[in-house]
Amino acid sequence: MASGEGKKSGEGKKANANAKGGGKKKEVKKETGLGLSYKKEENFGEWYSEVCVNGEMIEYYDISGCYILRPWTMAVWETMQTFFDAEIKKMKIKNCYFPLFVSPGVLQKEKDHIEGFAPEVAWVTKSGQSDLEVPIAIRPTSETVMYPYYSKWIRGHRDLPLRLNQWCNVVRWEFSHPTPFIRSREFLWQEGHTAFATKEEADKEVLEILELYRRIYEEYLAIPVIKGKKSEMEKFAGGFYTTSVEAFIPNTGRGIQGATSHCLGQNFAKMFDITFENEKGEKAMVWQNSWAYSTRTIGVMVMVHGDDKGLVMPPKVASVQIIVVPVPFKDADTQAIFDACDATVNTLNEAGFRAEADLRDNYSPGWKYSHWEMKGVPLRIEIGPKDLANKQARAVRRDNSAKIDIPIVNLVEQVKDMLDNIQQNLFDVAKQKRDACIKTVRTWDEFIEALGQKKMILAPWCDEMEVEKDVKARTKGETGAAKTLCAPFDQPDLEGVNCFVTGKPAKKWSYWGRSY
Repeated sequence: MASGEGKKSGEGKKANANAKGGGKKKEVKKETGLGLSYKKEENFGEWYSEVCVNGEMIEYYDISGCYILRPWTMAVWETMQTFFDAEIKKMKIKNCYFPLFVSPGVLQKEKDHIEGFAPEVAWVTKSGQSDLEVPIAIRPTSETVMYPYYSKWIRGHRDLPLRLNQWCNVVRWEFSHPTPFIRSREFLWQEGHTAFATKEEADKEVLEILELYRRIYEEYLAIPVIKGKKSEMEKFAGGFYTTSVEAFIPNTGRGIQGATSHCLGQNFAKMFDITFENEKGEKAMVWQNSWAYSTRTIGVMVMVHGDDKGLVMPPKVASVQIIVVPVPFKDADTQAIFDACDATVNTLNEAGFRAEADLRDNYSPGWKYSHWEMKGVPLRIEIGPKDLANKQARAVRRDNSAKIDIPIVNLVEQVKDMLDNIQQNLFDVAKQKRDACIKTVRTWDEFIEALGQKKMILAPWCDEMEVEKDVKARTKGETGAAKTLCAPFDQPDLEGVNCFVTGKPAKKWSYWGRSY
């Protein structure tokens, strides 16, 4: 994103300083006026909305629940997209694009599936002033859009596997509390839809895709996640089983489903008649998967890493990794400092970093520091007269405000080390905070106490749907009910352990908590 944006109205009127040309005075903005009105610890919801807007991630739109994704956001999305797209291509998954519109007959074919989505489906009912003869739905997800054509394209075992992915938008309309990235009426995502001859192939892919989702969160966004399986109550409507990566927001004590990889089993194959002739000449049904991650990932990143100064961007996904700011003092050779800034940016860009210089002369260095801190740029490099004389630059980290003077000759390798260190530190700090919120309980009383403390609760249970419904009903309050987040693949010992609700022998350990 270019660093030369225009000022907001009212900025730049409070402070004057000599222009480098001397004589005529030029207005230079000194006071920051950029701070957030809300603190993360005190009013998380307002802080989050404010940081998304002031950090230039989004702009509110005139239709509730819809947001403009600004270039700062799209750069993060594109980085993740580039990684994920290359990985699925290695798996021989191909990209395609299906229409946005769904006919009602097709949408209603899979009963459980449409019941799960019905309240959120938006319908087109008019064309100009005329009512449509048959209303048309806008996709909330694309199983029912795509699978009639899977039935057409799959005939024999040589047509399998069929592995497609599409990058698109979806619309889900019905909800009361829209939140940027987390709950929006339209969002961007990828959705993969695959068909196999055997359950074993489908099972294998589910976990391979889930591992890619873990890597997006942990390696790119620096957010720790837990891989696990959803309960029968929380699984994808119409699916066989659902796996997910689950993140946690310590400030609100809420879990957040990061991404899902579903095995659909043969349920949709039955509904849409997706069959093939196997090697023995017998008719068989395919096994299917679907899997998706969305722009919600970006909201989780903002929530986990952001602070009272604004966004904190992990270097791997930051649109600008290094911002170079000139610090000209009175009577300094301003042009020489600007030239040094340009040379520094060129050196860093040639070395493969994403660096920019902020050479705007109508803003003071202090204002610029606050501006780029708000936008979360991982590393700031300051160059003033002393730095010029000593052939060095001052580097300031966004994550912990640490400052270090770097000799220009060592610039590239030291910047690389610092960015690597920032990426790792963001993950380590997030994991430390998340782990401090995990509480293992064995009884109902311990569970209720931990829930009141905003914990992510690991508890043994009997894996009965009625019990989960009961827990939901008994914990319902202003902040929402507790539910299972996932049963982690990494299971503690179950021997002699009983369900925390019923006292029956436990069948699994699951994470429980309130969630987004």
